[in-house]
Amino acid sequence: MKNRLFRFFILLAIVVSSVGNVRAQDTVRRVFDTGILDSLNSDILKQKRFIQVFLPSGYKPDSTDKYDVLYVLDGGNWNTGLIMKIQRFLEDERYIPKTIVVSIMGIDRNKDLTPTRIDNWETSGGAGKFLGFIKDELIPYINKTYPSNGDNTLWGHSLGGMFVINALLNAPQTFKSYIAVDPSLWWDNCYIQRIAATKLPAMEGLNATLYISGREGKEGEGMKIDSMNAVLKRQAPTGLSWKSVNYPDETHSSIRLKGIYDGLKFSYSWNNGQIEFHPMNGIVQKGEPVKVWYFSDTTKTYYTLDGTIPTILSDKMQREISLTAAARLYVKQFTNRARYDKMRSGDFIQGKALLPLSKPGNIQSGGFRYAYYEVQWDKFQGLKDLKPQLTGLTNGDFDTNKFPRKKDYVLLIDGLLETTEEGYYIFVLDADTGSKLYLNNQLLIDWQGDYSSRTYSYILPLKKGFYHLRLEYPHKTEDFNLKMTYLTPSTLNTKNPKPIPLNLQYSYK
Repeated sequence: MKNRLFRFFILLAIVVSSVGNVRAQDTVRRVFDTGILDSLNSDILKQKRFIQVFLPSGYKPDSTDKYDVLYVLDGGNWNTGLIMKIQRFLEDERYIPKTIVVSIMGIDRNKDLTPTRIDNWETSGGAGKFLGFIKDELIPYINKTYPSNGDNTLWGHSLGGMFVINALLNAPQTFKSYIAVDPSLWWDNCYIQRIAATKLPAMEGLNATLYISGREGKEGEGMKIDSMNAVLKRQAPTGLSWKSVNYPDETHSSIRLKGIYDGLKFSYSWNNGQIEFHPMNGIVQKGEPVKVWYFSDTTKTYYTLDGTIPTILSDKMQREISLTAAARLYVKQFTNRARYDKMRSGDFIQGKALLPLSKPGNIQSGGFRYAYYEVQWDKFQGLKDLKPQLTGLTNGDFDTNKFPRKKDYVLLIDGLLETTEEGYYIFVLDADTGSKLYLNNQLLIDWQGDYSSRTYSYILPLKKGFYHLRLEYPHKTEDFNLKMTYLTPSTLNTKNPKPIPLNLQYSYK
C-alpha cells in the first residue's frame, strides 16, 4: 500500500509540473502561482474590491521592463486559472508577449455586468458604474503599482462577454483588445446591438480589436451573436479589427478554452513574430536578377525595395520576389498592436562576380583544415597567443559533437573552395553569436542570431575556380550548432542547401 501511495505522489508531482522555458530542452519546473492578492477602495462603487495580480514569469522587481495587462472578469480560479495556463502556453510559443494578468473578483455579477435593469434580475443594471470603476480607478491603480505599459485587454464570458462589448461601445479607448466569449447578447431584447448601431460609426480610427466566440446550434443562436455580427458588418469602423467565430460541439462553459486561445492570438495577430527570407544580403550582378524567397506568414506583411519603411499601402509580401538591381529590402509584419510590429532588412548591392585565385599548388581535396581552441570567455583576448587543442580536416569523420567540450571553444575552418559552375551561389550558415564567414577575405556573414533567427545567408556571383574560405566559430551557447551549407547555380531553384562536397574542399598539404 505504501509503495502504491508513493508511486501515486510521484506521478502526481510529474503531472502538475509544467514545461519551463521552451528554449531549454526537457527542462521541467513546478508552477504554484497564487499571484498577489490586492484590493482598493472604490469611491464609484462605494465598496472595497479585491483583485489578484499575476506578474510574468521571470519578472524581477528591479527591472525596468513593462508589460501589457489582461483584465479578467468573473475573476477567481474558474476563469483565471484556465486563462493562466493558456496564456503561458501562448507566451512560450511566442504568439503573445509576456503579460500581467489582473483577475477582478466579483461580488454581484448580475449587478456589475449588466447594462440595464430588467424584471426578474434583482440588482441588475450596474455596468455603467462598474465600467467607471475599471476605467477610472482600477486601471490607474494597476498602472501606478505594477509594471504596466498601458496596453490593456479585457476578457469576459457570458454576462462578462456582454460587458466586454458594452465597454467597447462606451469606453472604446480604454482597451486595445476586447475578447467576448459566448456573450449574453440576448439581454434586454438585444440592447447591446441597438446601441452599437449608433455608437460604432463614431469610433473611426480606433485601432482596437474585438474577438467574439459563439456556439453552433440552437443554444448558440439563443445568445443572439448573429445579430451583433450583422451590425458589425454594416457599421464597424475601419479602425476596429473584429472577428466572430461559432464553434461546433461546445457548451457554454467549454467554449472558454477555445475562446481564450483564439481570442488572445487574434488580439495580437503576431503570427509567431517571425520574419525569414533568404538570401538575407548579397551582391546583384547587372542584368542577372536575384530571387529572394520568403518563408514566414505573409499575412499583414509588406515590403519595399527603395529604402523606405513599409506601410500597409506598400506591396504585399510574396513567397518570391525578384531583385533586378541594387536594393535595400525592408519586410515589415504588422500586428494588431504597433509596439509589436516586426521588421527586417536586407542589403543587396550591385557588383561583379568575385574573381577566383590562381590555382595554388601543394593542395589536396577531402576537407578544409580546422583548429579547435578551448577558451575562458571572461579572459579571452583573441587566438593570437593560443595553441589549438585539436587540429584536423573537415572530412567524413568531422563532427563538432565529438569535441571534448559542448561549448566554450573557438573553431577555425580554413581552406580553398573549388567552384565548378559560373553564376549565383548562396552560402547558408547556422552558427553562434560572433561567427564570421569569409570568402577571399570578403566578409559574407556576421552571425548575430538568436533562438528565433538561426539561419543566415548571403548570395553572390562567382566564376569557376578556387576561393579562399574561412569560418570563425566562437561557440558559447550549447543549443546553437554549427551548420554550413550552400546552393550552387544549378541547385538554386531547389531552395535546399547542401553541405559543400568533400572533393570541392581543399587544404594545403
